Amino acid sequence: MIAIKNKSLAFLVLGASLLLAVTAAYYSVFGISKLFASQALAVIIMASILELSKLITAAYLEKYWKVIHWTRKTYLLLAMTVLMAITSLGLYGFLVSAYQDTAYKVQSVDKQVELQQAKKQRFVDQLKFIVSEKQSIEANMTQLTKGISNNVLTRTDRNGNVITTTSDGTRRALEKQLDQSTSRRDTLARQESSLNDSITSIDLRILQLQSDTDLASEIGPLKHVAELTGKQTSTVVNWFILLFIIVFDPPAIILLISANKALRDNEEDFSDWDVTNTDGEQELEQQPDAEEAPPAQKPSGAIVS
Repeated sequence: MIAIKNKSLAFLVLGASLLLAVTAAYYSVFGISKLFASQALAVIIMASILELSKLITAAYLEKYWKVIHWTRKTYLLLAMTVLMAITSLGLYGFLVSAYQDTAYKVQSVDKQVELQQAKKQRFVDQLKFIVSEKQSIEANMTQLTKGISNNVLTRTDRNGNVITTTSDGTRRALEKQLDQSTSRRDTLARQESSLNDSITSIDLRILQLQSDTDLASEIGPLKHVAELTGKQTSTVVNWFILLFIIVFDPPAIILLISANKALRDNEEDFSDWDVTNTDGEQELEQQPDAEEAPPAQKPSGAIVS
């Protein structure tokens, strides 16, 4: 029963290795075909044959490692290593190409956000100038109001009486300046309100661009990791792609070799067992070794010397 369980595990390891190898080969082949798009079909056929040859080479080397001449062994190892590198390159190309679709969207959004922020900055600069001018006008209006209130002329007549009068010309001039200042202040107030509305509208537009549902779900986790590590998003993406490559093709080759070894060990174990059926149930009976065979019985009429 132990041997049967080990054999099941061996087939499970073999299946996992083949799944990894086929998946890596599929994406690698299409990744390589993108590098040579003008002859994509030919590249797909060629890369597929190379991927199959790589698996066969790994199995062959594992089984006949002790009997292969060192020159053949060296070449096959080098060829398998190169094929693994090609597979990794194809995977890298495929994953980078897949990320570029999202990267282009991110770049487009970033450009739009930059344009909106530049537009917002112009409005902010205008708003600062208007607020400064408005404050200056309000201060001037305060002075004009005080001037009108203090527009009093005093003089003493012959009898020594103090006579207080006002200057109509001065008053009219001050009132005219005050009206002009008030009109200018009101104009600036309307411009200030319009600029504030424009800035608010731009802020909402930037928020809408940055919180796009589809794009935020695609790139959000990567941006979060980039913020945590202090690296650019493209650098974080490159790290993830390299991790994918490390755990794809090399484990597939190692698991394939391990599965072959396990299956061969199970075959050797089963060579010492005899399978018989009794009452419809399968039983395993161990065959006696030649060394443990019972001694032959002597004939009953034999004469002992």
